[in-house]
Amino acid sequence: MTLSQPSKSYPDRGTAGTRTALHEPVTKVRHRWTAGVVLVNVGINAAFFGPIQVLLGQQAIHFDAANKEGILALVTGCGAAVSLVANPLFGAFSDRTLSRFGRRVPWVLIGSLLGTIGLLGLMAAPAVAAMTALWCLVQLGCNGALAAITAAVPDRVPVRQRGTIGGLASMGATAGILIGAGVAAAVAGNFGLGYLVCAAALMLGIVMYLFTSEDQPLDPALRPAFSLPGFLLSFFSPFAFPDFCWAWLTRFLVNVGNHLVTLYLLFFLMDAVRYADPALGVLILTGIYAVMTLITAVIGGMWTDRAGKRKPFVIGSSVIIALSALILAFFPTWAGALVGAAVLGVGYGAYLAVDFALLTQVLPFAADRGKDMGVINVANSLPQVIAPAVAWLLVTAVNGGYLLLYLVAAVIGLLGAVFVVKIKSVD
Repeated sequence: MTLSQPSKSYPDRGTAGTRTALHEPVTKVRHRWTAGVVLVNVGINAAFFGPIQVLLGQQAIHFDAANKEGILALVTGCGAAVSLVANPLFGAFSDRTLSRFGRRVPWVLIGSLLGTIGLLGLMAAPAVAAMTALWCLVQLGCNGALAAITAAVPDRVPVRQRGTIGGLASMGATAGILIGAGVAAAVAGNFGLGYLVCAAALMLGIVMYLFTSEDQPLDPALRPAFSLPGFLLSFFSPFAFPDFCWAWLTRFLVNVGNHLVTLYLLFFLMDAVRYADPALGVLILTGIYAVMTLITAVIGGMWTDRAGKRKPFVIGSSVIIALSALILAFFPTWAGALVGAAVLGVGYGAYLAVDFALLTQVLPFAADRGKDMGVINVANSLPQVIAPAVAWLLVTAVNGGYLLLYLVAAVIGLLGAVFVVKIKSVD
């Protein structure tokens, strides 16, 4: 079986007059719709990764340089814990929304507003506790917007186009990461200004999508009656489908490995590589990573659509990601970091595009796309909770340093590649 979609839905007759929110799409999306989705991803990821890569670390140093690792682990871990709830919850809300603007648009807007408020608050956070609470608000809002825009893809994009759209969306996400790192480096330690620019990027990123979404309103007759026990149990229901379980697990493992590689990059350059300007170093490495990701995300997405296969691409890209961790483990030099960043970009770009397409093909029900994609996104968020604790333990408590950290990252990433073969409904 190749590019199949097992979710239960309504056939799309391909015209605006007959298509509803629960139709299975067959008509290719237009360029302006794609551009809107890409820009939303740019804004969300600038808001996420500018702080995660540099700004939160600089603020941690501002509060207590001696305990910067612990502060960063606390802040990012708490924020990621919030995202575990926010992503599927906002996705479920969007599934049930009866707005005349559609199901997804209101939550893209609401989530972005909440994220912006949190970023602006971080500019003047007086202590670690306030910093933690405000970053949790950023995670709440941005994950709400992310859940909605992610669900918009299976809502609107036919299966045969999802690798390409996934690659372009990943390109937008990577551009956002690069913008976030660029902002953090450009403000030269003024993390307050950095948060302001990230907030502006988040709000500007959603404007085009708000006007080009073509989001179909949900027919009230198709909205299920609300039952609190049923609503809560619905978050676990997709795990009754084995392919969904394996896809979730592989996504989780690869992201744990990836977060272990990137979380302490600023400190790795400071303490292991001894690079003179770590913030600039993060920008350079992120730039190399971004260029390679941009290339392989688009090429990988188009290639997998043409080949009609997903799993071989996911396995190969996961192995490449693990290789990048090994390079950093055994070559903790500036040259090794440059090569590792390039290899990571090659693997992660292809992985993001192809795995996203694979995930949309194992969703059980069309009516629950937002919630189920939110559950899938937990596999992106949960590693942010686990990785800080594991990284802190390996680097400081165990005294294994960055060698042990990156070896563990490589092993975990390879396990993700192994479990992809368990998925049966997608080739």
